[in-house]
Amino acid sequence: MKKLSFLDKIVFILNSIAATALLLSYLLAFIPPKSFPLLSVLSLGVPVLIILNFLFLIFWLLKLKRQFLLSLIVLLLGFNYVTGLYQFSGDELPSNGKEISVMSYNVRMFNAYNWVDDDEIPDKITGFVNKKSPDILAMQEYYIGASGLRRVYPYHYIKLKNKNDEFGSAVFSKYPIIDQYSLDFPHQGNNNATYVDIAVEEDTLRVFNVHFQSLNIKPEINELQKEDSKKLLGRIGSGFALQQEQAELMMKEVNKSPHKTLIIGDFNNTVFSYIYEEINPDNRFQDAFLEAGSGFGETFKLSYFPLRIDFLLIENSMKIQSYDRFKVEYSDHYPIMTRLQL
Repeated sequence: MKKLSFLDKIVFILNSIAATALLLSYLLAFIPPKSFPLLSVLSLGVPVLIILNFLFLIFWLLKLKRQFLLSLIVLLLGFNYVTGLYQFSGDELPSNGKEISVMSYNVRMFNAYNWVDDDEIPDKITGFVNKKSPDILAMQEYYIGASGLRRVYPYHYIKLKNKNDEFGSAVFSKYPIIDQYSLDFPHQGNNNATYVDIAVEEDTLRVFNVHFQSLNIKPEINELQKEDSKKLLGRIGSGFALQQEQAELMMKEVNKSPHKTLIIGDFNNTVFSYIYEEINPDNRFQDAFLEAGSGFGETFKLSYFPLRIDFLLIENSMKIQSYDRFKVEYSDHYPIMTRLQL
């Protein structure tokens, strides 16, 4: 510090704060949100802290100062978190045996409430899905009155919020659905998890379609600035606590599964969260993005930093051949798809 200029000393103090915050954030994935709801909110800031520490690392390297070691060590200690934010690989493996393709897409009710000034959104979503033609398609925030997908896919399971509602979740399949079940989260609102058993030749796949508690974060930064910060943090913290309850309920069913299992959908949380760790504590599942994705993998359109909250978790007995995130502007989420070798 003695050889640093006054400005460099200020930068190093800020660097130290960012490095300490990132180091502490590594523990958040192991702290139940029910115990400390507000503390769990900090997990949303992990991508920002990682990016900040990278910038500080580059700054000190360019100045040829040994202070670069601070951020370097903290980033290396959390290497799995860093790769959870950004992937350099993205190779597509050649086809070798029986494959199926699986897509997850939160369609935001097919724009039923005109969030986007475009009356053709339902047709655009349906056209996009038909073009990509996944073998299995899981949709969250599905609107039964807007889609012609039931005419395209011979098998489907649609779970509506209530009997007389038009909104819910849906799974469409080119292969026979031989069983179906809804978990019916308590305090569910628009959120739920279902599973279907799909017969794929000699295999049976159990596919969980998940939509955990929404946090109601508006993607535009000017909208966030209008919100009362205490109310916003309180709402997000309460949402994380409900997500923990929902994840625990779902995992009781996942652990009973006698079949090859997939957990896909909108988690409304990140790879850095307690929820993500709760779902995959013993690494039974592969994250398709981490195996075959590239870039930041952003799935939710947030104007200030990349947020990946939609997941394709695939049991280890299956091989992930590819992962794609499609940046189509038909919803506030981007669809994601993987090819699997059974």
